[in-house]
Amino acid sequence: MQIKKFLCSILFFSLLSSASVMAADKGGFSIEPSMNNGKKWRIGYFEGGEYINYPLNFLGIIKGLMDMGWMEKAKIPDQSGEQTAQLWQWLANSTKSRYIEFVKDAHYTGNWDTPLIEKMVPQIISRLNNKKDIDLIIAAGTKAGLKLATNKHNVPTLVISTTDPLAAGIIESVEDSGFDHVHARVDPYRHERQIQLFHDIIGFNKLGIAYQNTEQGRSCAALDSVKKVADERGFKIVPCFTTDESANVKKDEASVKKCFAALGKSAGAIYVTTQNGVNADSIPELVDIANKYRIPTFTQSHSEQVKYGFLMSISRANFQYVGRFYARTMAKIFNGAKPRDIGQLFEDPPKIAINLKTAELIGYDPPVDVLSAADEIFEDIEVPKR
Repeated sequence: MQIKKFLCSILFFSLLSSASVMAADKGGFSIEPSMNNGKKWRIGYFEGGEYINYPLNFLGIIKGLMDMGWMEKAKIPDQSGEQTAQLWQWLANSTKSRYIEFVKDAHYTGNWDTPLIEKMVPQIISRLNNKKDIDLIIAAGTKAGLKLATNKHNVPTLVISTTDPLAAGIIESVEDSGFDHVHARVDPYRHERQIQLFHDIIGFNKLGIAYQNTEQGRSCAALDSVKKVADERGFKIVPCFTTDESANVKKDEASVKKCFAALGKSAGAIYVTTQNGVNADSIPELVDIANKYRIPTFTQSHSEQVKYGFLMSISRANFQYVGRFYARTMAKIFNGAKPRDIGQLFEDPPKIAINLKTAELIGYDPPVDVLSAADEIFEDIEVPKR
């Protein structure tokens, strides 16, 4: 019965849309390449710190811009770790385009250092207001989105890679960002779908979730969505509190590892949430802890982490779809659309990833029906590149 529910949900979304669901714009906006009064459109970038989702989303944008003709197609160099600085410098120095420019000194990262971020943000806003050499800025992640979704400037701001920009307070609603110059992609039911699929497949009675017990931490963990599904399905949430975005990432990593050990003893499954303590350095040990307790895991993030040993997640192919959505949004802005007037709703296609080695280690034998519904299947546990 559980597998039937799972397959029905997959079939429903597949029949609903072969690609994705997105909201309509408030006008017919062109995505054709165009110049800025004979000049190139100049792009900047700001992130609160490094996180693996940021380069994956950014790569999707670059590929989308290339596909639409805004940039000449080129082989993108292999990326290392979670940083975006090397990709930015390659874009600034080596790519060719008649229409857009990635400004060489307009890449900012706060390294998850709060004092540094508090010092950096006024400098960025001053540049946007006074130097006026940036025509659009990408804000990667919740921290950056909150800092730039403000009336302190009016430069078009594309907020990418946030867990829930609505719950975080970056935008006012799914339909309205609240600022003429701000656009943030939103998928209000994404995490509900994740939990529903995870429960349909595993059928757990207790779901463990580790997160920082702050407004932003609860938002990043999609706690409201988890609670809604828990109420509907009748399973119990087992919380464990972590630190996040501290200057010392090792502290964050240690807090997540401690929680995984505790949840291994008290929960039947773990929903792995987006936070600094879940990264290339910590994932191998987190996987070992979960596998030691034979606990199924579903990572909120993406299938790259499934490759490294978490049991399942949404397929990495989704970054291609959302990257194109971001690229199209940028194109519409360059063609005169207000960011506020561009639809923000974009629902990922329902594609999942599963790690068969992890399944074997925890004693889970995935039925053929589940495997046939998986878009990505990993047969071994790889070590993350650092």
